[in-house]
Amino acid sequence: MQLDMERIKRQMVERRRDFHRHPESGWAEFRTTAKIAEVLYDLGYNIRFGGEIIREEDVMGRDIDAGAEKIRAIKQGALEDIVAAIGPYTGLCAELDTGRPGPVTAIRVDIDCVDTTEAEGEDHFPFKEGFASVNPGWMHACGHDGHMAVGLALAELLKAEEELCGKVLFVFQPAEEGVRGGYAMARSGILEGVHYFLAFHLGLNNPTGTVFGGMNGFLCTTKIDADYRGVGAHAGGEPNKGKNALLAASSAALNLHAIAPHSDGVTRVNVGVLNAGEGRNVVAQKAHLKIETRGATDALSSYVYDRAMSVLRGAAQMYDVDLSITKQGEANSANSSPDLASSVASMATLVRGVGKVSQFGRMSGSDDACWMMKYVQDRGGKAAYIGIGADTAAGHHSSRFDFDESAMPIALEVLRRTVKFINR
Repeated sequence: MQLDMERIKRQMVERRRDFHRHPESGWAEFRTTAKIAEVLYDLGYNIRFGGEIIREEDVMGRDIDAGAEKIRAIKQGALEDIVAAIGPYTGLCAELDTGRPGPVTAIRVDIDCVDTTEAEGEDHFPFKEGFASVNPGWMHACGHDGHMAVGLALAELLKAEEELCGKVLFVFQPAEEGVRGGYAMARSGILEGVHYFLAFHLGLNNPTGTVFGGMNGFLCTTKIDADYRGVGAHAGGEPNKGKNALLAASSAALNLHAIAPHSDGVTRVNVGVLNAGEGRNVVAQKAHLKIETRGATDALSSYVYDRAMSVLRGAAQMYDVDLSITKQGEANSANSSPDLASSVASMATLVRGVGKVSQFGRMSGSDDACWMMKYVQDRGGKAAYIGIGADTAAGHHSSRFDFDESAMPIALEVLRRTVKFINR
């Protein structure tokens, strides 16, 4: 079937800008999921929604009012019947069965946004062109809006491929930010029998025209919330009767950042949020911290996490306050399979607009696609996390983030050629 590639390229831009204008945070992506499903239904894909493809007991960091988010999603253009079909959990899987024997390839596409407020001003392209976020505090500041646009275009192209063999599974994953959704999806078993797993990311501080067949060096990470609860008291009249949760949290924050680095490799710790207290003359009875730990390996990740737990508990003991800890997200590490990364790189050399191709690139952050990569690799399959360079206006997660949309056709063609090559 001959497709109009210029139309598909225009649609990618239109869809990317629509997703950008309507960002949704992790586990709240009801409009996003519904819009993706609407396109895939029209293409004839079989779709399974979140409740069918997410293992509920493994969900992390989900604290939303699903009913309220569904109402908002419908007001912002989601079809009501699709929103009703989604159920309580966002995300979906769509399957293309060619009817011909061959391998099973899964493609992960992340769909959530970053919890940040988008910049305003004529020097910010999305604002200037009228597709800046309409949802305060939420912004596509990492390129997931582009990932979805590419994923939907790829679904259309592969549907029209008459020589494709085997099956292709599109995994539109919720809650990648904060690494909250990948584990529950991997544990659901949807990747059982998958021979090849592909994920991709735009940008990554590399210019447009750069392609890495596979990224390596992902950091293991754990996201935790810590809540201290003390006893309030009059700070002037009866300070001795109080138990100061703010001081416990402050001590913990300082000492978390004093955890010694490890000689075996990279470790990271960060206290991103500390909220505490009620008034200047009240001994603070509550304090809340949002923390992340990271390590280059499972052992290093365990080292920094265990030290963090000791610090948090020690601060609670020192100030005689109660402590509760909640795990909000977690990701492992993974490396791309060398031969699959080599195949991706080989296909990338054939794509117009690509100027630099490397088999491997280095990832300095974390991504819970690693759970899926490891799941497939542990069962004899191969996985690659593809890096697609894109010029950006600012760094990832910045309020001024925007990426070069001409990178999307490059990503689309690299993925299309790769899937055709491995599903031949």
